[in-house]
Amino acid sequence: MQLRWGRNKAKQTVSLEEGSQSLSGSDQVLPLRGTTTRRFVGHTKDVLSVAFSSDNRQIVSGSRDKTIKLWNTLGVCKYTVQDESHSEWVSCVRFSPNSSNPIIVSCGWDKLVKVWNLANCKLKTNHIGHTGYLNTVTVSPDGSLCASGGKDGQAMLWDLNEGKHLYTLDGGDIINALCFSPNRYWLCAATGPSIKIWDLEGKIIVDELKQEVISTSSKAEPPQCTSLAWSADGQTLFAGYTDNLVRVWQVTIGTR
Repeated sequence: MQLRWGRNKAKQTVSLEEGSQSLSGSDQVLPLRGTTTRRFVGHTKDVLSVAFSSDNRQIVSGSRDKTIKLWNTLGVCKYTVQDESHSEWVSCVRFSPNSSNPIIVSCGWDKLVKVWNLANCKLKTNHIGHTGYLNTVTVSPDGSLCASGGKDGQAMLWDLNEGKHLYTLDGGDIINALCFSPNRYWLCAATGPSIKIWDLEGKIIVDELKQEVISTSSKAEPPQCTSLAWSADGQTLFAGYTDNLVRVWQVTIGTR
């Protein structure tokens, strides 16, 4: 399987040699407007991560104050995780979508991935292996796996059912964000200025997405990719960059 790029000034496209899929993308700016309806007050330092539960009834937050808080949608803090919590900043928190194994997964600057029992907010597992601070953790659509990444450039895959390390994928640069495709066995990583897409079945990179940036200075650093999100149908990948742009790639079905 090989992904080939075609480019022009306005758009980026990718086609899949064997049949079936392509990614295309363009630079887009998405304006967001709205009003505040709730304020969730309780953390004493910057909040670095917030996530909704799959039933949209609970919210989890992680902060530089080294705590994890569980909230209802009215803004009432139901629990603060402090015992056995992270010893450094909590950089990312996520719920598992698996209702039969209700857990929260967190990671932090203490190089740890922690798994928490949602029912009582008690620690279930410490996942140890990273050698640098962690920026991101993501949970697979079926809730069986999570992946973590950060300063050491390694994407580590963990079995959430058995509480063990599965394997490691080399990102080659600091990992700022990770996300699983909702309908393909893919893991996407924001690694420095690019996005790597791994096919987890073969543990291979199927493509690396690099944006075209026109710069007046040859010494200018390319913008870093700092966030990733798939659309619910798995057809569109959104990526946020440090040049104030959101770049969008569309997955399409090939006819060849």
